[in-house]
Amino acid sequence: MRRHSRRAAVAATFVIAMAVGTGCSSGSDSQPTTSSSSATTTQTSGTTETPTAAPGQVAVSPGGVTTAVGAPASSTEDEYFKACESARAWMAQQGGDPTSQLEPYLRSVQSSDAPSPGTFGAPWSQLAPERQAAVIVAAQAAADALCG
Repeated sequence: MRRHSRRAAVAATFVIAMAVGTGCSSGSDSQPTTSSSSATTTQTSGTTETPTAAPGQVAVSPGGVTTAVGAPASSTEDEYFKACESARAWMAQQGGDPTSQLEPYLRSVQSSDAPSPGTFGAPWSQLAPERQAAVIVAAQAAADALCG
């Protein structure tokens, strides 16, 4: 279990660091509303692209899917593991490269009012920003085969 805690902490730290770094950028985008233009992406070898959002904002893909939340991810180790495994199982069921299933997975949990282990037993729409950020971190870990 300690290994999962470390991965969750590393993933959460990465998301927070990326959000803080984006929040300090000197771009001309000063929109206080949800906007995909407020997000940046980075490529890490062997992992999915990680969109980021400035604190208090969200990054939305061109397809209308929330891909990053500008809040620190908050979940227990057990919740993180269950969410990651749930996302991984969904991606495996779809077939193909799991990294290509990240956005479709996020779309599926965001468009449903059904609670699931992938959303900590609550519908996406009822999750606080910190919990939404944690769902995204777990889904990214699932796409990168980092659940455990």
